[in-house]
Amino acid sequence: MDKTFEPRDVEARWREYWEQNGCYTPSGEGEPYSIMIPPPNVTGTLHMGHAFQHTVMDALTRHARMSGKDTLWQPGTDHAGIATQMVVERNLKLAGEPARLDLGREKFVEKVWEWKRYSAGTIGGQIRRMGSSVDWSREAFTMDPSYSKAVIEHFVRLYDAGLIYRGKRLVNWDPVLLTAISDLEVVSEEENGKLWHFRYPLANGATTADGKDYIVVATTRPETMLGDTAVAVHPEDQRYQHLIGKRVTLPLTNREIPIVADDYVDREFGTGCVKITPAHDFNDYALGQRHGLPLINIFTPTATINDEAPDAYRGLDRYVARKQIVADLDALGLVDKIDDHKLKVPRGDRSGAVVEPYLTDQWFVDLTRETRHDGQPGPGGLAAITRPAIDAVESGRVRFVPDNWKTTYFQWLHNIQDWCISRQLWWGHRIPAWFDEQGDVYVGRSEEEVRQKYASRLTPHASLKQDEDVFDTWFSSDIWPMATLGWPEPTAALKKWYPSSVLVTGFDIIFFWVARMVMMGQYFQHDVPFREVYITGLVRDPEGNKMSKSKGNVLDPLDVVDGITLEDLVKKRTTGLMKPETAPKIEAKTRKDYPNGIEAVGVDALRFTFAALATQGRDIRFDAGRAGGYRNFCNKIWNAARYVLMNCEEQDCGVDGTQPLELSDADRWIVSRLQKVEAEAAEHFATYRFDLLSTALYQFIWNEYCDWYLELSKPALQQGSAAQQRGTRRTLLRVLEAALRLLHPLMPFITEEVWQRIAPLAGVGGDSIMSQPYPQAEPVKIDEAAEADIEWLKTLILGVRQIRGEMNIAPGKVLPLLVQDASDDDRARLARLDTAIAFLARVETPRVLDVGEPAPQSATALLGSARLLVPMAGLIDKDAELARLAKQIGKLEGDIEKTQTRLTNPNFGKAPEAVQEQARQHLAKLQADLEILRQQSAGIAAL
Repeated sequence: MDKTFEPRDVEARWREYWEQNGCYTPSGEGEPYSIMIPPPNVTGTLHMGHAFQHTVMDALTRHARMSGKDTLWQPGTDHAGIATQMVVERNLKLAGEPARLDLGREKFVEKVWEWKRYSAGTIGGQIRRMGSSVDWSREAFTMDPSYSKAVIEHFVRLYDAGLIYRGKRLVNWDPVLLTAISDLEVVSEEENGKLWHFRYPLANGATTADGKDYIVVATTRPETMLGDTAVAVHPEDQRYQHLIGKRVTLPLTNREIPIVADDYVDREFGTGCVKITPAHDFNDYALGQRHGLPLINIFTPTATINDEAPDAYRGLDRYVARKQIVADLDALGLVDKIDDHKLKVPRGDRSGAVVEPYLTDQWFVDLTRETRHDGQPGPGGLAAITRPAIDAVESGRVRFVPDNWKTTYFQWLHNIQDWCISRQLWWGHRIPAWFDEQGDVYVGRSEEEVRQKYASRLTPHASLKQDEDVFDTWFSSDIWPMATLGWPEPTAALKKWYPSSVLVTGFDIIFFWVARMVMMGQYFQHDVPFREVYITGLVRDPEGNKMSKSKGNVLDPLDVVDGITLEDLVKKRTTGLMKPETAPKIEAKTRKDYPNGIEAVGVDALRFTFAALATQGRDIRFDAGRAGGYRNFCNKIWNAARYVLMNCEEQDCGVDGTQPLELSDADRWIVSRLQKVEAEAAEHFATYRFDLLSTALYQFIWNEYCDWYLELSKPALQQGSAAQQRGTRRTLLRVLEAALRLLHPLMPFITEEVWQRIAPLAGVGGDSIMSQPYPQAEPVKIDEAAEADIEWLKTLILGVRQIRGEMNIAPGKVLPLLVQDASDDDRARLARLDTAIAFLARVETPRVLDVGEPAPQSATALLGSARLLVPMAGLIDKDAELARLAKQIGKLEGDIEKTQTRLTNPNFGKAPEAVQEQARQHLAKLQADLEILRQQSAGIAAL
């Protein structure tokens, strides 16, 4: 083996080998096991959340494959309607080519397909880099012909069942992208704004309780007042009860609107009077439905004022209109006051534009009615779609891990609204609906089918025009677990791998994707789409902040894998910011957090970091420094393998069983410990506790195998008989080989590379570690006596080493060793393990003191109820050691004085609490270190 582990070379070699040799393809007669990859955007890139979830999915996949299951990890990408269309429009602009509207739909879609062919390999290549063992031969794309057929099929079937309808409803509208968007695509962040208080005159001579002829309403969006259709008060608000049912004159419009009573109103907020604009606010829309209020839309699709408003405001941008309306109201004396106000502003996550609730015609899936929407016989959406999805989780046929996330699932389904599935885009699955000249709609799989299906209503040559809209990508992806396996055709793959075994996804799309896949799986397949849902936390930065470009704290997982210089990291974080003025702040933070850039750690170290962070909490704080620590873990494994090979290559390792071998206590101990860690690994995979799995494997491989067992093997290898050497060599090989298989699902590359060298010597055949069985515990090999003996031996060795460290005695110096208060077990172990004690602790043959025998002046360490004594006379230069310790004590005393002065300085009291706490902790450590040195000095002075 090379002297050092070079991740990049190893990764490239094994990626190519695994893929070219079909190692990712399902095989075998075992129980089917499948995972469907949550499809990333085809034009996107791998982010930390992807890398984290792919680590989990790949670990599960490799474990299932090694457990003998017929394993499929289905890959694929989503066409990502809005995101992809935006990218292509931006590219056209940068290239100086005609804009989308100038090209027309057909030419523009051709441009999108060109871009898809160019960019599709990017994220696929990144997934390959992470070692994800997906079956690339089955790679799917949501715009593939077969998948598109499935999307159309499930729309038509739902429509024919009366579960889809077209209607005018309020939606999130992006006035830049000119499309409805989902709640998930709306980012609401707190911004500074204003709260305007306007006087609405009471009509017909009415007055308030205190004699005013107006009431005051407050709004953060003055322009929407042009569409007000009521003012609401709380029914129990004594101030306004006498006004309920009366009317106000809506300023600037010459319209009278009613005063209504509704529990929605918070009488403690503002004046207790709320303007109601049903066409421009979701809460107002619901209130308007309860009270039968009209809906007046005063916006165009581009958020300018339309012809429903007075002439003075028509055609104005919403913010220009806002200023004009406030000025006009002020001129009329109707502005009561204006307050500074912080408010949540909804912005489209793609365009950054402020999103408007907007009244428009859209297609909806009926999820709320008991009976069919079209009045025909049959169950409505609640009975046909929503309730079966609730029952699937209540009955346990779908299990959430952690279990508490089912509460979130139920909360949404019990308060569900009908689902808007149409988008005003050109890139996507075009809705298979056609309109005649009268505006009547006809739905079918094609225009030809429509003409046949509705022949009684259509003349043979009737003019039909297909709907311009496309489907929301959540709608096209809600059949992902079925369509990727060939649905609606009854394929062998669908029969074998549906339902899938587990879905790995984030809590943020339980509403938007998880529940909808359950809905459609239940409806179309009469079965759940997956048996378990493992919900991961959100990957955040070390301070717990969500990673976002605007905050400048995004990390590219491959930058951690390959390393990146500080300057390149700054450039990546400050290029293309939505708010360029934030660049200096982002640059300063980056230079502070990563003054030396990020050191390359390799894929295995990053994957192991993700596994270690995979607690079942809501947040995952990622620190690149921790990944550097696991790079050291890779080096540890590499160096251990080199030690094993150095001692086992071209040696009799006892694997053929023809020669006698003898196992030492250390051999039996490490084999016993292996059985226990194998049992732990099985439990942690079953419960999705990758954090506990990584801890158990790290502890066993680093601490027990590398640190202790390799050291404990030396007496047998260097001083043992042929049978003892043979037994230890075999144990070295077989335990390491098994440990590599245990670790492989988390760290595939280094384990494959090392396994290829170790396995033949251990008597294990096979082309790849990936096809080897995952280790299973053999309880018969657990040896509690050997474990107790070695734990006792470790305590003795550590005790002697502690004395050496405290007394500054050279590691190689052989020491006399006395044992005081030894039990019968201690005496037996001292005799049985004498060779290992002398070799590893570098001591003379230990002597047990008789009861009552006085002990010389000694350095002491505990060994259970016994005491280890190392007589100090003649071992050290007493005066020189006291002088050395005095120098260290003096330095610590000076540091303590400086730190105490800093802490008592009044100016330092103004520093951030975190800085003050760090200083206090530093002082406590200095004081603890000083006490240790003083104790050492006192002990030596007493010699």
